Amino acid sequence: MPADIRKIIVSVEDVLLEEGQAIEPPTRTALAIAVIANPFAGQYSADLEPLMEIGAELGGLLGKRCVAALGIAPGAAVSYGKGAIVGENGGLEHAAAILHPRLGKPLRTEVEKGDALIPSAKKRGGPGSTLDVPLGHKDDAWSRNHFSAIEARVTDAPRVDEILVAVAVTDSGRPLPRA
Repeated sequence: MPADIRKIIVSVEDVLLEEGQAIEPPTRTALAIAVIANPFAGQYSADLEPLMEIGAELGGLLGKRCVAALGIAPGAAVSYGKGAIVGENGGLEHAAAILHPRLGKPLRTEVEKGDALIPSAKKRGGPGSTLDVPLGHKDDAWSRNHFSAIEARVTDAPRVDEILVAVAVTDSGRPLPRA
């Protein structure tokens, strides 16, 4: 079952100044969000396979959009993360089915490699809810200079029967890492 996508939002954050210090080159994070219909909203299903298929589709689509927004070669991606907000008529397992079993492989293809676990967050919320999408180095899970997050928010999503799915990709770690 392909994703029934209502909208896609892509943004890039460039950090040019941190703690009064110029950041050269700027640290850059791309965030791609898809707002999709939840085919299981308002009902229980033991079989969430359709959401797992959607996760695979979105991992590739959103990962590709992030890399393109950063204007980098896929291998130049450094960190990544994922997250989802399920609308009130959905269950947390709906978000988990999208994020965990199959989203990772196509995302890793889009960023070339990605040996480390993709940090994730999920929650239930309504339109305008925020989600901190955690970030970690794509190949070194213990690289603390890459632990960070970016906020995802869409003013009119998720509706009660939708899921907001977010993927973030960076070309660097935190600005001025010293911890």
